[in-house]
Amino acid sequence: MRVKLLGTGASAGVPMIGGALGGGEWGVCDPTEPRNVRTRASIAVESASGECLLVDTAPEMRQQLVASRVGRVHALLFTHSHADHITGLDDVRILNRIAGKPLDAYATEKTLGELVRRFDYAFRDWEPPGFYRPVLVRRPVAENDELEVAGLRLRLFDQDHGFSHTLGLRIGPFAYSTDVVRLNEAAFATLAGIDTWVVGCYQREPAHKTHAHLPVALDWAARVGARRTILTHMGVDMDWAWLKANLPPGVEPGFDGMVLDFPG
Repeated sequence: MRVKLLGTGASAGVPMIGGALGGGEWGVCDPTEPRNVRTRASIAVESASGECLLVDTAPEMRQQLVASRVGRVHALLFTHSHADHITGLDDVRILNRIAGKPLDAYATEKTLGELVRRFDYAFRDWEPPGFYRPVLVRRPVAENDELEVAGLRLRLFDQDHGFSHTLGLRIGPFAYSTDVVRLNEAAFATLAGIDTWVVGCYQREPAHKTHAHLPVALDWAARVGARRTILTHMGVDMDWAWLKANLPPGVEPGFDGMVLDFPG
């Protein structure tokens, strides 16, 4: 199995719009460090059988897939319906053309309802032969579900996102937790024994209402005890070099295009 971190940035990306002369707001991030350039959070998981699950359709989905050499997707999973995780959805039509068929979209009933409200054209029945629009098939899931998708065995779990909830997922030795501020005991039980955990950490300080900040993420990492904890969904005060120099052993910042390989 191979996991590709397509994007590791928070909702506004890094750099954010603005900055001196409109050239981008970097905060404390060094603009000369390419790993500080962050598109919005998304991953692709490739199974041993060669199938690919895309998790979220970030605004930069097209450039993410091209940059990470993901040429085919077999199914999609949406963690939640916030704009930074869904607004690349229109480009799924190209993935439909490559696959030659509609693609399954897994999400909670609430998230699917929001997707249908905002992208109703993507969930209408296919009108062969071509794909002038995306065509997705609704596949409702719930927290704590276990399912087979794209040659992968997924275990889902609920995550508190402050004013809403998101889906976390575990696939064998790997788990992914973006957009989360609190985790319940069921989530920690699902995470027990993992090798690698990619987890959202928006900023160093202070506490945030909807996203974990660094002290919280480090406490979680110590509790979960994964061999590697990799931070994602990072904002402009999460400089890559500072994090590499200051994080404890076993915890590291992710970056766009990072590849994680797992046996089997």
